[in-house]
Amino acid sequence: MSKVITTTVLPKDGFDIINIGAAGDTVAIGGDSLNTNVLQDAGGNNIFTSSSGTVTSTAFTGSLKLLSTQTASGSSTLSFTTGIDSTYDVYIFKFIEINPATDNVNFQFQAGTGGSYNTVMVTTVFRAYHFESDASGLDYIAAADQASGTGFQTIGGDVGSDADQNLAGELHLFAPSSTTYVKHFYCRSAIYCATDYANDYLTAGYFNVTTALTQVQFKMSSGNFDGTIKLYGMSKT
Repeated sequence: MSKVITTTVLPKDGFDIINIGAAGDTVAIGGDSLNTNVLQDAGGNNIFTSSSGTVTSTAFTGSLKLLSTQTASGSSTLSFTTGIDSTYDVYIFKFIEINPATDNVNFQFQAGTGGSYNTVMVTTVFRAYHFESDASGLDYIAAADQASGTGFQTIGGDVGSDADQNLAGELHLFAPSSTTYVKHFYCRSAIYCATDYANDYLTAGYFNVTTALTQVQFKMSSGNFDGTIKLYGMSKT
């Protein structure tokens, strides 16, 4: 199979379109490949650029770039120690099938720098829940919030350890590299809880420091866990 491989695709001077082949010919790209490291519009503006198979920049507003993936297998912690810097203003962690080894425990996180995870934070936590028995409710969870605390923050409560029980969700961290403002975050998790109920768990707050945060760690309040966490950066434009 043949391939067209190029570094840059541009229209010919004086033309607004790119012609491949003679006028009237049909160009088919099926099982073959069209590869390029830079895609530009007719004005010479980059739509995206790529290096070694990784998209390094894009003009698409709000697009996400996968920065790293970590998988826990009987792990006590998962730590993201690289990739959190001034490149992006918003970092998003996605939790997939987080299953603890210990029943009825809390999924938690903290941030820091230099290997320490004890940053002062102020947080608020509430949940909506619905049992398989049809009992339901909405409440604020005072036991899970922090007022200038340095402990790990719960972002998912009462997670079950049964084979089919797990937690899924997202944590959004804003401008962690700022040296002017505090660092806001919010998290929403959906949980199949230990006593057989659905838990919509919402946490928000801020790290009350104006120094840059470069690392984030996740763990259970007790015991190890399985699951996958993906880190994404959201483009600034």
